[in-house]
Amino acid sequence: MAAPHFPLPPTDRVRSPLTGWTRAHWEALADRQLAALLPYATPGLAQYRLPGRASWSGVVSDGLEGFARSFLLASFRIAGAGGGGTGPAKPGGCKDSTASEDSGDSTGSEVVSHLIERYTQGLTTGTDRDSGEAWPVLTDCSQQMVEAASIALGLHETRPWIWDRLDTRVQERVVDWLSGFVGAKTWDNNWRLFQVVSEQFLASVGAPFSQGDIDAGLDRIEDWYVGDGWYTDGDGRNFDYYIGWAMHLYPLLWARMAGPDGDGGRGAVYRERLARFLTTYPQFFGADGAPVHQGRSLTYRIAATAPVWLGALTDCTPLAPGLTRRLASGAARHFAERGVPDERGLLPLGWYGTFLPATQPYSGPASPYWASKGFLGLLLPAGHPVWTDRELPLPVEQSTQYTALPAPGWLLHGTPHDGVVRLVNHGSDHNPPNGPGSDDPHYAKFAYSTATAPESAPHAWQRTVDNHIALLTADGTPSRRRRIQPLTCEGRRASSRQTVRLAGLEEEFPIESTSVLHGPWELRVHRVRAPGGVTVREGGYAVADASRPRAERGPGWALTRTESGLTSAVVALYGWDEETGVAREVEANAYGPHSATPYLNAVRHPGGESVHVGLVVLTRDAVHPWALRESVTCTREDDGRVRVTFPDGESVTV
Repeated sequence: MAAPHFPLPPTDRVRSPLTGWTRAHWEALADRQLAALLPYATPGLAQYRLPGRASWSGVVSDGLEGFARSFLLASFRIAGAGGGGTGPAKPGGCKDSTASEDSGDSTGSEVVSHLIERYTQGLTTGTDRDSGEAWPVLTDCSQQMVEAASIALGLHETRPWIWDRLDTRVQERVVDWLSGFVGAKTWDNNWRLFQVVSEQFLASVGAPFSQGDIDAGLDRIEDWYVGDGWYTDGDGRNFDYYIGWAMHLYPLLWARMAGPDGDGGRGAVYRERLARFLTTYPQFFGADGAPVHQGRSLTYRIAATAPVWLGALTDCTPLAPGLTRRLASGAARHFAERGVPDERGLLPLGWYGTFLPATQPYSGPASPYWASKGFLGLLLPAGHPVWTDRELPLPVEQSTQYTALPAPGWLLHGTPHDGVVRLVNHGSDHNPPNGPGSDDPHYAKFAYSTATAPESAPHAWQRTVDNHIALLTADGTPSRRRRIQPLTCEGRRASSRQTVRLAGLEEEFPIESTSVLHGPWELRVHRVRAPGGVTVREGGYAVADASRPRAERGPGWALTRTESGLTSAVVALYGWDEETGVAREVEANAYGPHSATPYLNAVRHPGGESVHVGLVVLTRDAVHPWALRESVTCTREDDGRVRVTFPDGESVTV
């Protein structure tokens, strides 16, 4: 089994030849995580105050977050087990009755019974104003809105075992707390959907609600639908995993709550959109189960599998059941094998271990428990084909994959010989539509992958070497990639434009960039306008490890390699100097404390327009960049286009 630090049931190699995981593994993983939270519970079980850096919302909000997000996981576990055959929930304290949960010798029904008692007690205490553990009231744009949505969803899924058996006074207190949503203001992005699902729950239990709030929230996301199953999360070009674990998830769970007679036909629309989204979604996962490391809130980890389970749950998925389970189990196993959850059974703030630069200021110690969304498959019965069919391989395990996604402006390319998937970014910048914009290492880079992370610690982000083209001023200050204007995205090619500013200069300088995919290689062509004297620098992928990556350099090429053989290389083909470099960082990367990035230089720009062409390589194969430089030809033609011929004879013109 993938996580030796706690016992799991035997694997089923017949049904799960690729991951070895079954439904029993998912249940055991859920149970372990839920049991591990108990030492951090407040006496009345209304909050879980976990160790780690607090969020900007404070300790009480963080404690609520621990309850709400773990309740979502518990609700999937309870409902998926049919309540475990339990009788009426007991609203009294249950802390002393959890010993069997921790001992690991309880039956599944006992575990579920304890979960029902435990979260019933938390609901009772958290909504009691005089308990000393009361949850903060819902106010406009408050963090507790996020957590209230998880509680509403959890109550809906466990209604026969928790809500319907709550004391009437507790039901009234829960309704009173959730009613803070009615007529309230939320942030104008995925937060609109927290209001939608919470008020729909109020409607389902006969409590006052605003149909206008629900309709307005669902109408608003129509403004953000950009086609092919893709939304942007709010105004601007905000594309990341929130599209799957929020923009698709909440509307379809709302439709599940409203029912076919109450969704006004919206549910069918949402199912069709999710089906289109899922058509290419498996291309985001590497053969080792890792999702592409891009976007914010990456500490939610296996929540990235939520839309895949959702497609099966709402009967709209284009994916075979065996592919659904292989993708989801592969992602869960990927993290379990790398110490997530940790030796305490907790989910640390980071990717593998604790790594705060991969988080945001709103991330508290319980934030990672939005990973609960990745357990949505537990709502599917044990006899469902996603649990019983034989696993099928991921796309990257079958053949070289090239996927163009024009809506976000992305190219995906995966290679079966090393199982790595790479994302080339010519469209997502996470900026509002107006103003100068800002850059973020999880959005501004030219490329991301399932095997690497951007250099995101502040000291590394100041230099911003990896997967970035920069104009460097005399003191070494780099230009930033803020707003990305997508130009084309089809086949194996995508292009975009950015405009950069340099300190002390009023003029803006455009950079137009095109990427062309060829196996594990990305050909990058840049047309740059720059003032005289600056240096143009292009970085490849940053590779990171527990030990210092090896570095090599030669005329027109540079390479870095980890002990495991993951190699990043850059090869100059046109417009670059012979002198190259390797930028090293410490404690800057989510994949390890030592990281290194190869880069190319063109110093003392003459001023005006220039063209720069290079190969960017990320692979687990052996790489000989000097041989690549000798065997790939590049010429600039009279009309300004660049023609590149690869060793296999294929030629491309940019």
